[in-house]
Amino acid sequence: MCAGNLPSERTLQRAFNDSVPCSETLLAIVRAQTEIAKLGLDLGGVMSFVTERVQQLTHADGAVVELAEGDEMVYCASSGIAATLLGLRLKRNGSLSGLCVESGEILRCLDSEIDPRVDREACRRVGLRSMIVTPLRHVDTTVGVLKVVGAAPGAFTDDDIRSLELMSELIAAAMFHAAKHETSELYLLATRDALTGLPDRALFYDRLRQAIQLAQRSLEPLGILNLDLNDLKPINDRYGHRAGDAAIKVAADRMNRTARRSDTVARVGGDEFAVILPGIHSKADA
Repeated sequence: MCAGNLPSERTLQRAFNDSVPCSETLLAIVRAQTEIAKLGLDLGGVMSFVTERVQQLTHADGAVVELAEGDEMVYCASSGIAATLLGLRLKRNGSLSGLCVESGEILRCLDSEIDPRVDREACRRVGLRSMIVTPLRHVDTTVGVLKVVGAAPGAFTDDDIRSLELMSELIAAAMFHAAKHETSELYLLATRDALTGLPDRALFYDRLRQAIQLAQRSLEPLGILNLDLNDLKPINDRYGHRAGDAAIKVAADRMNRTARRSDTVARVGGDEFAVILPGIHSKADA
């Protein structure tokens, strides 16, 4: 390129200014990054906080963290109009989130009713008409997507895309390390009940503290279940403790299978279990 075709310093500065969110938004992003760092290795806490904060940051009607599991995308954290859809599973093929995972690019839908890339029925179920889907990538690994949704067409601007770009790398790194830590053998041995494989009492109370803090910040309800098994002693007395242990394991497996990904099911005593249920709105939901 010859010197005469080089952009002027003023042109470069204008382009830079156009690509960076305002100072108020940048400050909000820095504060969000600080909060994410405080959550450390709590994967569920990181995902829940992220959805809450990016919804506020982009003035969206809702936000979702989706993780890819095989040929499906799973709602693993959600807020706003998507808050009641935790655990929702959608086919990767034919969805904007699946396309985002494949392409590794930020995708924007202006109107889900006319965009051929989206799962229209799923959009109607959520109640969204527009969205931005951002890949959560760390190094060469796509750990999921972050999606903000609007109830009206064309709800998001280029500034919203730039804000999500700035947040996505740190979010993905935090999720990547939290997920890796949670699958570490030493970590599992230190924090899991040996009989059932569920979180133990110490891990339960650590997650409960974090869940309460998150619920207070987001003004979202939080449910806690305390459960115990009836008539375990007669089983132990009649059939022996191995049979009693088997009953405990079966009960733990059943509770774990019916829980959402965002829930924590823990064994806190001999026949006592507890469950943390974020984002529920009534006793009936619990």
